[in-house]
Amino acid sequence: MRKKLLAGNWKMNKDIHETASFIADLKERLKDFKGGANILICPPFTSLLVAGSLLKGSPLSLGAQNMSQFDEGAYTGEVAGRMLVAAGCAYVILGHSERRQYFLETDATVNLKAKKALSLGIAPILCVGESLQEREQGLTDRVVSTQIKGVLRDIMPAEMEKVIIAYEPVWAIGTGKNATPEQANQVHRLIRKIIGQAYNWALAERITILYGGSMNASNAPALLSSSDIDGGLIGGASLKPEVFMSIIQAGVEAKISSNP
Repeated sequence: MRKKLLAGNWKMNKDIHETASFIADLKERLKDFKGGANILICPPFTSLLVAGSLLKGSPLSLGAQNMSQFDEGAYTGEVAGRMLVAAGCAYVILGHSERRQYFLETDATVNLKAKKALSLGIAPILCVGESLQEREQGLTDRVVSTQIKGVLRDIMPAEMEKVIIAYEPVWAIGTGKNATPEQANQVHRLIRKIIGQAYNWALAERITILYGGSMNASNAPALLSSSDIDGGLIGGASLKPEVFMSIIQAGVEAKISSNP
């Protein structure tokens, strides 16, 4: 059985002081944590160093919300992967729908960043998902398939062992809406099928696929009990330790069903 991964994407929230307070609170709540799920927080760049220091010795891992495809140089405002490694990051979110919408990232740029992350030993969380219009037009499968093939272009099977996919229906991000467990699981299963056909079925069964569309304390148990949903990329609900902890607990306690 694939181990659940609960990843908190803080987006542009929390300064270094708020970060320290959050981590202290969450660590206290996790003091009797017996495992059963992997837990990740992805603060803003300015909080990575303090977070990395405070997370040592805890069950929490550290990730970043983006990175450059370049190693170094005259790229004002960019952050290189090796800088993330030095700050203690083991993961990086790439191609989030907000990056695609507001900063015009494409499958091609996400692919370049993914390759760079893998070369540095950072596990990329690669985001894909359709808009409301695309879903209503019946294009979900086509859009997700195109995105998956684009972001994974020329990534070798051995490298795929570190890749994580996050399915985030764009229409369910920050809107309070979310796909039903059945809708989400159907797309997760499609993603697994695409990977199985492109690589091999054993790899497809091992790969972690997260749901990233407004997961919260109420819907997490049903979503996380779905057969092909291996965790969550959690936005607003990861900003409060007590809410994030309830989702973590749901991941630990999830009883896997065989949703169609």
